[in-house]
Amino acid sequence: QVQLVESGGGSVQAGGSLRLSCAASGRTSSIYAMGWFRQAPGEERKFVATIRWSGGSTDYADSVKGRFTISRDNAKNSVYLQMNSLKPEDTAVYYCAAASRWRGSYYYTDQYNYWGQGTQVTVSS
Repeated sequence: QVQLVESGGGSVQAGGSLRLSCAASGRTSSIYAMGWFRQAPGEERKFVATIRWSGGSTDYADSVKGRFTISRDNAKNSVYLQMNSLKPEDTAVYYCAAASRWRGSYYYTDQYNYWGQGTQVTVSS
């Protein structure tokens, strides 16, 4: 089992920045990739970014490319999401996720088997 705890959400004005953190514990040696997803009210949970635990390759949703950066610190078993140039449409609950199965890609919720509790990000115009 892997446990995930997010932190760093909050409220910010458009154009501002926030940094989300996700600390993993438990069987972290089983992790292949970690990702961030977000869910706005009335919408499905959507992919934001992912990073391979070994090698560190990353991928992003088109809507956040150039503004968000995902990174990891293997020594701390943590993953981060630096969010810059935030827009009101970035408002959502952000979830950290971990995948303990090898996949060709990690864009979909069913490719991850561990989830954090979520952290609210609110961007005002």
